[in-house]
Amino acid sequence: MHKTIATPVMLAAAFSFAAGAQAAEWTMATPYGDASFHTKNVKQFAEDVAEATDGELTINVHSGGSLVAHGEIKPSVRRGTIEAGEVFLSVLSNDDPIFEVDTLPGVAGSYEQAFALWEATKPVIAEVFANQGMMPLYAVAWPSQGIYTDFELNDPEQFEGLRVRAPNINTQRFVDNLGGNPTETEESDIPTAFSTGRVDAMITSTSTGNSMTAWDYVSHYTDANLWLPKNIVFINQRAFDRLDEATQEALLDAAARAEERGWQMSRDDNQASTEALQENGITVSQPNDEVAQALQAAGDELFSDWEARADDTAKQVLETYREQRDN
Repeated sequence: MHKTIATPVMLAAAFSFAAGAQAAEWTMATPYGDASFHTKNVKQFAEDVAEATDGELTINVHSGGSLVAHGEIKPSVRRGTIEAGEVFLSVLSNDDPIFEVDTLPGVAGSYEQAFALWEATKPVIAEVFANQGMMPLYAVAWPSQGIYTDFELNDPEQFEGLRVRAPNINTQRFVDNLGGNPTETEESDIPTAFSTGRVDAMITSTSTGNSMTAWDYVSHYTDANLWLPKNIVFINQRAFDRLDEATQEALLDAAARAEERGWQMSRDDNQASTEALQENGITVSQPNDEVAQALQAAGDELFSDWEARADDTAKQVLETYREQRDN
């Protein structure tokens, strides 16, 4: 009987096969297009993970809602159909009012306050996700939200009957409070919605206005600084648990870097997008006193509605944040 001697080449091949067999390949869905800084950040995150794990974990990012529609991303991650996803946090508000906190006017009016709000609410949000078999990785704020119109917004009565693109239920309630008609429209569908007359105006950020070339269909941007909403990136818990400890740590480290990088990208994008809007002929202005008062009243009504629906934990978290913010 002849014995087979394992040569270095054979050992290397065997090791390579074993490593390859253990490698994980994840699918990630995001509703935002490649021009969005959020998508750029997500793709950099995926590259960082692949590099840090020497290819033991690869994340294939499908952008622009090309794989899964926005409203189906969280259910798909929960079921394990895909391993990772990114959504606009407040679209999850039907699950729990805690997801609406960053779309309440007056709660966070700067990047510093928005990040402090995320830090304060993160444990509660993580618990809600955990109860559904998922785990948040990181969150990144959009620039503050303003109002795009094809006219100068200088009178609260202009909101009456105005068809306004509102990307989540809280913004829809806000538009209702102003007397407008909210219309739910995904970011990728904004140009078509304006060209077909489904919407007359939209509440969104400078970033979205820039990436969607808002100057093609509106002329004014009222920088109302309503709120700084966030996107959240999250994963299926079972998929995470199947990774070895080193890969888990590499994933979490890359997520921490993505969060820090993303918030800076948001700041930079806000400045660049504001300049782009102006360079392309959009008038950027602050709301006058009458409009500001109407926005404040609509925001106060929105906040009262939220308090009536939120549980004690959510209300206590927000109260603690506001106390720290105001001290």
